[in-house]
Amino acid sequence: MAPPPPTPTPPPPPADFRTVISESRRILKAHSRHFLALSVLFLLPLSFAVTVYPTLHRLLSSSSSSNPYHAQALLRRSPLLLNQPPQQQQSGVDAGSVLVTVGYASFLTLLSISATCSITHSVVQGFYGRPVKLLSAIRSIGTSFFPLLATLICTEAIASLIAIASGILGFLILKGAELVIGHEISPSSPYFLGLVASIAVVLVLVLGYLHVQWVLANVIVVAESGFGFYPLRRSAYLVKGMRGVALSLTLFFGALSGILVWTITLSTSESAIDGNEWKRWHFVVQIVATTSSLTMLMLLSLAANVVLYMYCKAVHGELAMEIAEEFAREYVSLPFDDGKVPHVVSVAHMLD
Repeated sequence: MAPPPPTPTPPPPPADFRTVISESRRILKAHSRHFLALSVLFLLPLSFAVTVYPTLHRLLSSSSSSNPYHAQALLRRSPLLLNQPPQQQQSGVDAGSVLVTVGYASFLTLLSISATCSITHSVVQGFYGRPVKLLSAIRSIGTSFFPLLATLICTEAIASLIAIASGILGFLILKGAELVIGHEISPSSPYFLGLVASIAVVLVLVLGYLHVQWVLANVIVVAESGFGFYPLRRSAYLVKGMRGVALSLTLFFGALSGILVWTITLSTSESAIDGNEWKRWHFVVQIVATTSSLTMLMLLSLAANVVLYMYCKAVHGELAMEIAEEFAREYVSLPFDDGKVPHVVSVAHMLD
């Protein structure tokens, strides 16, 4: 009697939201000390700056409103404002606020790009089973910083042009409606508010769609050495067939991060600002908990984008050849705790 045919190997799980998160956590766990060091260097200061900004903003606003002469005197002693005419020195508070805002935004941008470069580089190396070294991750910042900055500028330029175009369109619609009805529409009119709300909803949907289309742009800059508009076009191509997963990841991390920031902002806004906040244990606990949670979310988000990028390449038939080349050079095993080789087989099976 002939033996029964062997049971076929079950197909790998689909590349869904849970799969991407699971694989991201495995990579981070396999090199926990490495990613902890990168998080402490870049993500922890970034999260701390985001967390304490509402409190610092209220503290500065409270100080300037309660003692404006003192604030102006301090700003007039600033080297940047000493040579300005008296008329501009009188408005020194506004100039100082601008300087603080620009410095804060520059600080966040520097940390954000540095974290994206180093962590993305490390996750890509870990995915292919290559050595993951801290020095190599730091060096990747010098290689990818300005390409990432150029890509960010292109992204913001497109988003700004869309926002400006929507504002112009709304203005034209408003003026056209006023010509039709023969009188000016008041800003408090329900028609005006409805027009503004409609344009705002459409703008949010368009920008959200573009964000999903460009979700892989940062990974492409680091992994493929592209910059400018190329990563945006490349991301829009790769994300085809995986938009649902990309949208789920965007909503998941965006919602959790938004809730954390909103919670700390609400809790600090309800407390009195007297300069002694850091002496209150509950305030310190809130800052530490929010900063730690934001750091872990950012780290997982960066890793998930890389894993999504790999799955998107597999869907388009680009990953199997790269993995074959890795094995052709020398035998490597992916750093995924158990079942290291089956992970490679599963990705290749997706292409059948």
